[in-house]
Amino acid sequence: MTSSIATTASTVSGETLAGGTPPGTLAGNTAGTPDGGAGLPPGASVRRPNRSLLHGLLTNKKAMTGAAILFVFIALALLAPVLYPDNPSKITGMASQEPDAEFWLGTTAKGQDVLALTIHGARSSLFVGLTVGFASTFIGILVGLASAYFGKFIDEALSLTTNVFLLLPGLPLLVILAAFLPPGLGTVILVLVVTGWAGSARVLRSQALSIRSKDFVAAAVVTGERPLRIMFREILPNMASIVMGTLLACIIYGIGAQAGLEFLGLGDVSTVSWGNNLYWAGNEGALLTGSWWVFVPSGLCIALVAFSLSLVNYAVDEVTNPRLRKIRKPKPAKPGKRASA
Repeated sequence: MTSSIATTASTVSGETLAGGTPPGTLAGNTAGTPDGGAGLPPGASVRRPNRSLLHGLLTNKKAMTGAAILFVFIALALLAPVLYPDNPSKITGMASQEPDAEFWLGTTAKGQDVLALTIHGARSSLFVGLTVGFASTFIGILVGLASAYFGKFIDEALSLTTNVFLLLPGLPLLVILAAFLPPGLGTVILVLVVTGWAGSARVLRSQALSIRSKDFVAAAVVTGERPLRIMFREILPNMASIVMGTLLACIIYGIGAQAGLEFLGLGDVSTVSWGNNLYWAGNEGALLTGSWWVFVPSGLCIALVAFSLSLVNYAVDEVTNPRLRKIRKPKPAKPGKRASA
């Protein structure tokens, strides 16, 4: 996860605001602006709307494609009780029935509707992924900002703690914690947050260190601003793109790690989720009997959600990193007709 979110570390400059406009851009220097700087008072800053992060994402094909796929899964998860109000684990058909008009994705070896299990499984998987993503990113922001701003002993202590968690093998630690803690979604979320915050903290600390040395931060310190205000009002807004990239990577990690734990039987097998669907498919011999319709839907859903979040993450890189932006070349003019002599 550290390598996936570290790619966004070079996309943010400490002297560039989240909107993409350098803070020193004045009205007198308006070359290339849409309105040419006309009508602006002296000393006013020029903001280019077409360079803003939100506008860039809304006009990026990758971002819109990823957002559309993710919206479909969120809508299905929210509408699951309406589409299938009964218990999704209820036996409703013959065992290992192939997909047909009645059961669009077939049935399991127990006779459960695979489509109902897949749609209801989205609720648990997306909830765990989003919770782990936001919690890990929040801890990473706190640790990274505190370490970069205060420095000295606090920086050394927090960096040592972060390095210890980074050096610990992730999968064995996940297995040990999940095996000894009581089963449940709370345990899965706690285990994933404990093992997933260190990577985001390291990346956010490195970016916060570069912004900490800027003049506007030093000016805020001299004027007597409180440390929390400086960290969250001066430093954090200039890290918007890297924070978003870190959040998306943590959500992908949460969904994939939960599915891995549950596939190994270390989750709460009584809940319906994509990982538990894969676990029961393996236990009931779906691979041996060739019942592909039992395990393909849940695995495909995990891959599609991760793919959609990756598309949004790549779009954030393209919008915030000028080196990744595609330069639109003007179309060559068509040769005019030669004048006849």
